[in-house]
Amino acid sequence: MSALPDKLGTEISTKCGVTLNDSVEGRVIAEVMSKKPGIVVTYFPAMIRVDGTDRIDFDMKELSEALGYDLTPSLFEVETSTHYGRMVQFDDRIVLFGRLEDALQYEED
Repeated sequence: MSALPDKLGTEISTKCGVTLNDSVEGRVIAEVMSKKPGIVVTYFPAMIRVDGTDRIDFDMKELSEALGYDLTPSLFEVETSTHYGRMVQFDDRIVLFGRLEDALQYEED
């Protein structure tokens, strides 16, 4: 059994990511995202992690072309079981930010 660390880190993370269902759609999304710089894709039983630093852009047009059907931000969220970071949803993409300050520029009044 491993011991817990004596002290937790105090640095602020700039990482962000999603956990996808391990499905046909999830695997296609993971494959597209794995080709992007700075993105790490990790396969687990029943789930796929897509992680990055600072920002991850999920372009619905690009993912739709790979899937062969129209993927909307809402349908994309069906494929995800969770995310971390700050999510901003647009009509044509979902962007995850590792820093709150970067996401706040898109805050609606």
